[in-house]
Amino acid sequence: MALREIRVQGDPVLGKVCKPITEVTPKIVDLIDDMIETMYEANGVGLAAPQVGILKRLVVIDVGEGPIVMINPTIVSADGEQTGSEGCLSVPGKAGQVTRPNHVVARFFDEEMNECEVEGTELLARAICHELDHLDGHIYVEKVEGELYDVNYDEEVEE
Repeated sequence: MALREIRVQGDPVLGKVCKPITEVTPKIVDLIDDMIETMYEANGVGLAAPQVGILKRLVVIDVGEGPIVMINPTIVSADGEQTGSEGCLSVPGKAGQVTRPNHVVARFFDEEMNECEVEGTELLARAICHELDHLDGHIYVEKVEGELYDVNYDEEVEE
């Protein structure tokens, strides 16, 4: 496994539509492992392949329950609404208010190309929507309500 460079806003690869994965090759397995390691190292809850420069329909997400690997994911239903602070590893040090569905169901293939479905609410629903946007060349800043604001995740919070 290896850490991959996370592309940042302004990199042209982030504005491109990704291609489906037709088979899980050793190269794809390495990419999945590298993306999970890179996501954890950057303290993220999700990472999409274009964020590491690969135009494939692949995302990894972990909202605290272990990693979910989603190959060729699609949202099949979404309902409800939540508005909250959202950031992105490709827009470091910034966050903004974004409204997303509060509940989503997504279909995807796992690492063995088995068709799977995941149902998510709240943070998982937000992460799924956010990461799938990357696969279609979109970044959350396009949906921000109001202005982006500075955040420093390294500061310690006093209780």
